[in-house]
Amino acid sequence: MRVLLDECVPRKLRRELPGHDVKTVAEMGWSGTKNNALLRLAAAQFDVLLTVDQGIPYQQNLPGLDLALVIVRAPNNDINDLRPKMPEVLRVLEVIQPGQVVHVGA
Repeated sequence: MRVLLDECVPRKLRRELPGHDVKTVAEMGWSGTKNNALLRLAAAQFDVLLTVDQGIPYQQNLPGLDLALVIVRAPNNDINDLRPKMPEVLRVLEVIQPGQVVHVGA
């Protein structure tokens, strides 16, 4: 699965996603890109956007995008708070379909 880590997700989290082709927004040269444009760019090259931004599904028009969205719920975006959620993220990545939005964590 081709996974894009949103800017709000620590880069080191990529190590928690073995077996997947993981890139960051910064690596793609898309830093500072607004969510609507970022989703369109991501849909052209990735299968999934992994984020902690809870507002994306409510702020953006997701239907019609060939991109799945995994939103990790955690107290903050510290890697130590996100790392325990990664086994669930890995399970989701096995079954998620384009256009789906899946929330992971409490």
